[in-house]
Amino acid sequence: MRPSHLVGGKTMKTTIPKEELVYSGHLACQGCGATLAMRYTLKALGQNTVYSVPACCWSVIDGPFPYTSLQIPLFHTAFETAASMASGIQAGFAIRGKGDINVVAWAGDGGTVDIGIQALSGMVERGDNVLYICYDNEAYMNTGIQRSGSTPVGAWTTTTPPPHFKKSPKKDMVAIMVAHHIPYTATGNIAYPEDWIKKVNKAKEIVGPKYLQILASCPPGWKHSSEISIEVVRLATSTRKWPLYEVENGNYKFTRMTRKFVPVSEFLKLQGRFRHLTEEEIDVIQLLVEEHWADLCAKAGIENQFADKLEGYTEKVKKHHPQWFHIEED
Repeated sequence: MRPSHLVGGKTMKTTIPKEELVYSGHLACQGCGATLAMRYTLKALGQNTVYSVPACCWSVIDGPFPYTSLQIPLFHTAFETAASMASGIQAGFAIRGKGDINVVAWAGDGGTVDIGIQALSGMVERGDNVLYICYDNEAYMNTGIQRSGSTPVGAWTTTTPPPHFKKSPKKDMVAIMVAHHIPYTATGNIAYPEDWIKKVNKAKEIVGPKYLQILASCPPGWKHSSEISIEVVRLATSTRKWPLYEVENGNYKFTRMTRKFVPVSEFLKLQGRFRHLTEEEIDVIQLLVEEHWADLCAKAGIENQFADKLEGYTEKVKKHHPQWFHIEED
């Protein structure tokens, strides 16, 4: 029997396991999305799991040695070595004939898309049977909210203060992993735990390297109140700024489709890190959202129901921000 809960007076079935492997005494901030990401992930993986965790928020959230807030073995490692440590752990288990243990590298976006990308690339290129999970809060939050390669365009951080906010787009790690020809990669969002748990369950059954990236809100870094953490990341998906999809053996598939057009401004306006943006700069961000969505629709082989929006925003941005476009001479 699946557990159930009440929604609007009706009993609803849920696929979220009841088992809790995260203790209540962790050291996270209020409203921390990374903690929810860990909680949901371990519900899917279970206790037959070992983690490799580099320097990141979770190296603090877990608690000071010899204490831990997780009910699984966990190795704390250097900032750049989550993937290589996990590869070593997996190799050790394989030698001992324990290939059924879930070996997971768990890292933030800084330790994944920047500092740890070399170890991650090597791990997946070798075909190591490791699940790599990036909880993406879009900056180096643990060390003071510095810009990472995963920080979105337009965002304030302590190293990109206005008017010098981040001008380059977020690094597309899923596309980078697809280019490595790995069996499975996908995105997740803490606002949609059942979608995430399905993806973790699928990944753990696949032999070989797997990469998952889950969007995790950070109230101090994103500059919003802790009680709206879920609302903010839900808007990231409903505005299509953070689409939910998976890529299995090169085949793209949306796991949650957006039917209604919601402008990206609805996501941005709830966060102080975007408060400095002008209407024209928000149009640029909307254009980037439309371009990414169109690209994903093409790869998934489905019609882009918002194709007209792309053309409209292209014309607006050309008018207000011509420097974003390279005009070739005749």
